[in-house]
Amino acid sequence: MPFGKGWKKKVEDITAVYDIKEKLGAGAFSEVVLAQEHGSQRLVALKCIPKKALRGKEAAVENEIAVLKKIQHENIVALEDFYESPTHLYLAMQLVTGGELFDRIIERGYYTEKDASLLVRQVLEAVNYLHSLGIVHRDLKPENLLYATPFEGAKIMITDFGLSKIEADGIMSTACGTPGYVAPEILEQKPYGKSVDSWALGVISYILLCGYPPFYDENDSELFNQILKAEYEFDSPYWDDISESAPEILEQKPYGKSVDSWALGVISYILLCGYPPFYDENDSELFNQILKAEYEFDSPYWDDISESGFRLPISGDTALEKDIHGSVCEQIQKNFARSQWKRAFNATSFLRHITKLGPGAEGEEIGEATSGGEHGKW
Repeated sequence: MPFGKGWKKKVEDITAVYDIKEKLGAGAFSEVVLAQEHGSQRLVALKCIPKKALRGKEAAVENEIAVLKKIQHENIVALEDFYESPTHLYLAMQLVTGGELFDRIIERGYYTEKDASLLVRQVLEAVNYLHSLGIVHRDLKPENLLYATPFEGAKIMITDFGLSKIEADGIMSTACGTPGYVAPEILEQKPYGKSVDSWALGVISYILLCGYPPFYDENDSELFNQILKAEYEFDSPYWDDISESAPEILEQKPYGKSVDSWALGVISYILLCGYPPFYDENDSELFNQILKAEYEFDSPYWDDISESGFRLPISGDTALEKDIHGSVCEQIQKNFARSQWKRAFNATSFLRHITKLGPGAEGEEIGEATSGGEHGKW
């Protein structure tokens, strides 16, 4: 398998490098174990992939490794080493121990709109970094956001690059992702790019403010219709304690068009700093900025670090400090416990929807492209 030379390390037995401690999780064709490196005593999450299980999936694994090799960011889980034995591939990933995003929010005794904006900001900075490298994650969702440590002030980390793609590889139109977070262009199987991550970040921002998803229906066809039409509401009492600017921004339909994935990226930006990424009194210049995707993270609104940690990027009273922990946690527990058992059903329905549209322009078969079970997809 052509995984590249010079950086891949050959080993007869992985236990010569690591002491295997315990199993952390398993997927469709791999398992992840806690491992400690001999000598350095460094702990890693070791992803173990049997070569037998990889038959027909070599390209997907090679793509994931190629993406991870390019990434070095404080809010993205890193690939630290890559080993190959006669029977297995081993990806030594940075160990994160702080747990999932929703679990941490529920465990907290206090949670505000400003806390939500800080979370979104960290994810947005990491996504902006990925996009600057031409990488599209394609499966941003709360389950793929983990805390680095269990301590107060821990950074949020993006993980799971099994469906990511380097945009320079060519046009993307393969259907993949997780149903509630997919952009309309993916459902329609139109060519797409980085904007699908922006859409997912908009959905995540919505959930962090109220605890439930903007798009939901027991009937999957209706769910997809909601996404295609961008139909969502700001229900009372769940949005009563959120600043007026948040729903006003989320309700905007630029230039009379329905909100699409690009617009939700703009929305996320505004939620974090209080001003739009594109602005000019001259419409022609405004449109040029949009066409070129020219935007900045201006100081002092986007200053990264203060003595106490990340500085909040919202100026003035844009985000409120009122405690919304009770209502948000109640909705998270209600809606996302339900989504756990719905996930496989939604996945099957989504796959039926996509299969009708035929294979994607990337040349991947739909069933294979969307069946990465280890990543919690279809």
